[in-house]
Amino acid sequence: MTQELVMYNRTMGCPLVSLSRRVLQEHNVIYRDIFIDKDPQAKERVLKWTGFLAVPTLVVVQAGEDVPGEEPEVLPQGASPRGIDRGLMITEPNEQQLIQWLQKHHIIG
Repeated sequence: MTQELVMYNRTMGCPLVSLSRRVLQEHNVIYRDIFIDKDPQAKERVLKWTGFLAVPTLVVVQAGEDVPGEEPEVLPQGASPRGIDRGLMITEPNEQQLIQWLQKHHIIG
């Protein structure tokens, strides 16, 4: 099956979402947005995955799906998910972390 990149974010701007969008655009990466402030189920997923309403949370999914095929590595209670490669998921990455994660998943060369 074909993989797809999904970015969980909010409709209101955020510096880390803007950074992720810029990196994805610079590398011509196609992705799909899911807005946690418009989709209650998405909001609950991000809260479960990260312990916060942390955006952007980027996930590699099977085409047409909204969640990765495997659960992300569990974070210690209250730990920040920021920039941690959790397999098919990364949350609030900086530019270098996002590029490395995209390369690891063969999304960019």
